Amino acid sequence: MAFESLSEKLNAAFKRLRGKGRLTASDVKEAMREVRMALLEADVSYKVVKDFTKSVTERASGADVLESLSPAQMVVKIVNEELCSLMGGANQKLNISSKSPSVVMLVGLQGAGKTTNGAKLAAYMRRQGKRPLLAACDIYRPAAIEQLETVGRQLDLPVFQMGQTDPVDIARAAVEHAKKHGNDLVFLDTAGRLHLDEELMDELRRIRDAVEPAEILLVVDAMTGQDAVNAAGAFDRELGVTGVMLTKLDGDARGGAALSIRAATGKPIKFIGVGEKLDMIEPFHPDRMASRILGMGDVLTLIEKAEQSFDEKKAREAAERLKANRFTLTDYLEQMGQLKNMGDLESIAAMIPGMNAGALKGAKIDDRLMARQEAIILSMTPAERENPSLLNSSRKKRVAAGCGLQVVDVNRLLKQYEAMQQMMKQFSGKNMKKMQKKLGRMGGMGNLGGLGSMGGLGGLGGFGF
Repeated sequence: MAFESLSEKLNAAFKRLRGKGRLTASDVKEAMREVRMALLEADVSYKVVKDFTKSVTERASGADVLESLSPAQMVVKIVNEELCSLMGGANQKLNISSKSPSVVMLVGLQGAGKTTNGAKLAAYMRRQGKRPLLAACDIYRPAAIEQLETVGRQLDLPVFQMGQTDPVDIARAAVEHAKKHGNDLVFLDTAGRLHLDEELMDELRRIRDAVEPAEILLVVDAMTGQDAVNAAGAFDRELGVTGVMLTKLDGDARGGAALSIRAATGKPIKFIGVGEKLDMIEPFHPDRMASRILGMGDVLTLIEKAEQSFDEKKAREAAERLKANRFTLTDYLEQMGQLKNMGDLESIAAMIPGMNAGALKGAKIDDRLMARQEAIILSMTPAERENPSLLNSSRKKRVAAGCGLQVVDVNRLLKQYEAMQQMMKQFSGKNMKKMQKKLGRMGGMGNLGGLGSMGGLGGLGGFGF
């Protein structure tokens, strides 16, 4: 995961500070040296690192910090605030024109993920009540148009294309098509190159001048580090970029691009791609990302993910069953699907305060195991799912035969279910109220209906870990 190494190094530096009752200026200086090295190893630009550590050192060396009762916590607080400021301070939304349709021009180098992530963004905006149209303006890359149409079908989004004709004409026609068909948002999937060249920039400028986009969104690959920052600067000088989308933040990116782009270009990161699935896109919140980097978690994003994955009615029903200490195999089946929808466990772990994502490094949902468990449960009668104690030897044989597995597989599932059932009891009644009250003090996060029905993401043994 991105930032994992940086997070570990920063927390190691702060751990040494917390071991001291009082801090001296030399303690702060030594900690900042470690922070500087951690940021440079994360591929953050030297100038950004220099300015960042200077600002933190000046604030952390004040008497109000060094003489406070918990100076180490004050230093962490300052670093958190400076990281947030470095990445832009607050979330910035997509620019939407008052004149419909509003045009979003997607630009970037070839391979950054414009086509797929542009479609993801269009689907995200549809969930916000918009009616987007995708327009295929990349006529050079082999199968670029077919790729956009395929992703459009998968997401049930309309795609406008005119084949291998002038991209400027395609962009104009797409806007006119949107006006006639009631689309209030047009995403132009423009061509990229392996390297910047004047021919590409000239074409992009002509498209920009022809349709006057409300947003010129630069799509950059976080895996390319400082190259992404350099590309962002070049595109901005030529086109006047209004925002950035960072892709592949779920990979082994060191995170330097996310920490450098805003400072280097002055352009806000608006969205981030966090996985290969077509719903894995998030608005970029600098404050939440700073909390993740410092190991403080990101409960708000976790709750939003849970809310997207849960059927509200089912969540309420699950909460009621939890209060009554009832957790059936039907519930267990639903938990598997909900957990799967939330993504890989590393990204989830990074959002839980105090949870070390490294502990779940490489952990993925075992689709084959989940399919077998689903088959076992679906081979049971409704009565057996509600009351697994009915499953005697002969019933287990029938269930195993019905799903093409062995009795030992049925027994293994039942043991995992019993373990999860015990765990779920910890999140019912008074315990759940205590958890909601505690998280509520962290910033109005007492509404944990979705997370509560998942049992706090505990009991993962049943899903192949």
